[in-house]
Amino acid sequence: MPSSNNKDNFLDKAFTVIAEGIVKVMPIAAKEKQAYIYYREGFAAQNNGDYSEALENYEESLKLEENAIDRGETLKNMAIIYMSNGDEERAIETYKKALEENPKQPSCLKNMGLIYEKRGRTCQQEGRQDESDIWFDKAAEVWVKAVRLYPGGYLDIENWLKTTGRSKIDVYL
Repeated sequence: MPSSNNKDNFLDKAFTVIAEGIVKVMPIAAKEKQAYIYYREGFAAQNNGDYSEALENYEESLKLEENAIDRGETLKNMAIIYMSNGDEERAIETYKKALEENPKQPSCLKNMGLIYEKRGRTCQQEGRQDESDIWFDKAAEVWVKAVRLYPGGYLDIENWLKTTGRSKIDVYL
């Protein structure tokens, strides 16, 4: 392993230990502390590519977590795993749940749009233009929302909206 990877791994482990130590001494309920620990273990497992362990920890965190923003973040990470595993329907449903908890997550909208746009391209390649247009319109719908939440953050998406003519309003302001 290159030395830079060793440093990154060391820093990640050091951050985890420090963060967990801080959480233990913070004046928050034990339930919230445990929810965070499950979340952090899930996040670490996800970063290591152990998706089943990550999902288990995220599920446990959701059982305890009451904060909507934190629940939204956990759900978003679960959706990313589903998307990575090719379970697009489950990913979309989980992104929608994440947005119900915290509507200000542009990355959820961006990723939903990626799934819709991919479906549109597939239909287009198969000569199903009407169906392709439906998927591209769905992508545009969520991407416009994402760009509004994070202006300048998704320049490739802004360009796609502009070049395809699917932006009915000026999302660039």
